[in-house]
Amino acid sequence: MSASGTAPVRLKPLSVVPEGDDEVLVGDPASGTFVTIPAVGGVVIAALQRGASVEEAAAEAEAFAGEPVNVPSFVEVLGELGFLDSGDAEDASAPVRTAPIQARRWMTSVRPETVRPFFGRVAWVFYAACLLYALAVFALRPGLLPDPAVDAFPFDDIGLSALAWLPFVWFAAASHECGHWLGARALGIQTRFGIDRRLWMLVFETDLTQLWTLPRRRRYGPLLAGLAVDSVLLAALLTGRLLIDTGLWQAPELVGSLLAAWVFIKVMQMLWQSLVFLRTDLYAVLINALGCRNLWRVKTLMLKRAFSRLTAEEEAELAEATDTDLRVGRWFRWVWLAGFAGVIVWFCVLLLPVFAQTLSWAAEGLAEGPLTAAFWYRLLCVTLLLGPEALALVLAVKEYAARLAGRRTAGVA
Repeated sequence: MSASGTAPVRLKPLSVVPEGDDEVLVGDPASGTFVTIPAVGGVVIAALQRGASVEEAAAEAEAFAGEPVNVPSFVEVLGELGFLDSGDAEDASAPVRTAPIQARRWMTSVRPETVRPFFGRVAWVFYAACLLYALAVFALRPGLLPDPAVDAFPFDDIGLSALAWLPFVWFAAASHECGHWLGARALGIQTRFGIDRRLWMLVFETDLTQLWTLPRRRRYGPLLAGLAVDSVLLAALLTGRLLIDTGLWQAPELVGSLLAAWVFIKVMQMLWQSLVFLRTDLYAVLINALGCRNLWRVKTLMLKRAFSRLTAEEEAELAEATDTDLRVGRWFRWVWLAGFAGVIVWFCVLLLPVFAQTLSWAAEGLAEGPLTAAFWYRLLCVTLLLGPEALALVLAVKEYAARLAGRRTAGVA
């Protein structure tokens, strides 16, 4: 495709979103590829999208910038980014993978107008009220605060208690991700589900890449929609516990025990989302609020530089980072580093008591040998409970192996 003369340049359906006074965010929603470019680039793209030739786009760009702009070179860059339309029907943009396990296509099965009322102002007031209500219950009734060593085991049989976890854990995780999905669909954005890891923990996630097609102020709804669903669910569970605690509901003991276990699981999941140093929901809110572009990578490079480990290529990459990323990275890198202590505390306080009792219980049955029913029953329970963490470990090993292979290949080259 020519990038000069009077022939028009065919672009894919790109989104162009202003980011400040001197930059625009340009991307292909179909592939999920987005880049930040100077505002004059947005002028060129807008002209090309109207069908203007390269010469006409160059004239508009020069009028905007007050100096000549090399539009043919810019068009070549757009081609390298995959933003040009070759006219081939088979050249449809495939979404870029953002997680090791991920759906291949975007989901569009829910119409925006159907779910939009659930993410209006009244709805958000309700979600905020649910969160405040839950916090008030914990403050006024501290006895309802989760006690992992007790609440995690609603049944006398530890294995049965572990199995009782699974349906609610899956339901809670699914409802959280569906919140993101529906929040995005309310704005007409497409999403897809995936599975990734954070350290040694397996996580389910919703790819919200297409949020970058919207102005920054409109991105918060889908980002916070998962926690909104969590707040409603937690408020409902706590209402049941509060009614039992005050004697207004004479529920069977098992019901109270199950409610306590589910409150514990939901609190654990919501606290996890507060760990901004692990790319959780609130991390996404943070970078959106601060206007960061690539904070995670900049943080990594700045930490490596602090320990004198940067290569020449990495120095050049860091030098090209935005001022915002550099400014935030100066303190966020230490937050991330100190965050490991926060994860350890989260794990030791909430999960270690559960895992310790379950593993001790499993060891007793496994010691009886594979010829007993207790052996297989306890093996099944501990496998189901620890299976997600085992999968996360496998993903971590594969990721590090790929990095090591890449370094070896680069070294040979």
